[in-house]
Amino acid sequence: MRIVRCAVDGQGRYGIIDGDEVRELGGLADTAGGGVVGRLDDLTLLAPCEPTKVVCVGRNYAAHVREMGRDWPAEPFSFMKGPNSVIGPDGAALRPSGIERFDFEGELTVVFGHRAKAVSAEDWRNYVIGFTCGNDFTIRDWQLATVQWFRAKSSDALCALGPWIETEIEDPGSLAIRTTVDGNVRQDSTTSDLIFTVPELIEFLSATVTFEPGDVLLTGTPGGVGNIGPGEVVEVEIEKIGTLRNTVAEG
Repeated sequence: MRIVRCAVDGQGRYGIIDGDEVRELGGLADTAGGGVVGRLDDLTLLAPCEPTKVVCVGRNYAAHVREMGRDWPAEPFSFMKGPNSVIGPDGAALRPSGIERFDFEGELTVVFGHRAKAVSAEDWRNYVIGFTCGNDFTIRDWQLATVQWFRAKSSDALCALGPWIETEIEDPGSLAIRTTVDGNVRQDSTTSDLIFTVPELIEFLSATVTFEPGDVLLTGTPGGVGNIGPGEVVEVEIEKIGTLRNTVAEG
């Protein structure tokens, strides 16, 4: 099942994709589709969930650790992005004027469907509704200027999510993930290169952080991150999920 959020009469509504149509859901955790909202191709898709927090993991692909020249992590390296940073498919990521480096980071993203606290690695699937594509846009100038990453990671329109939530993935450990910029491949990897797996991340983070329904966990980015400028189009494609497409705008 694929869950979307779409704009209808100025409001966001949840739905499930049924062929080329979207049927309305009462909420993220609802499983029975109602009446037809409209044709998928005619609807404006929003970020597929409304997180109270966006928890991210850095330095979690072996190739990315090597390309950044970082030490091998002894435990998951985590940080947060605010809800204000979330944009949906085809939304514009905002690159502040005067910035020299604004990076894309394609990522497999976990979406929680139930409140999750102190979850064991063996029990993680009971709390996760599914997966979506994510792009952890980063203002690298600001990140490298300080040990605090708040502005670099959590400014407006720096976290793209979408295009929908795929609920049928039981094993996220070997999914192909690819990022292109204007059609040129920049990242090409699989989630088998993750240093800490999805179950391990959930167990580690939920020991101290309570995930609410709709919260998301970005699991890290593969090697190949790079700078993008205004007008460029970046697409994150993940096997069994789909493709998240965003443009970059100066803002």
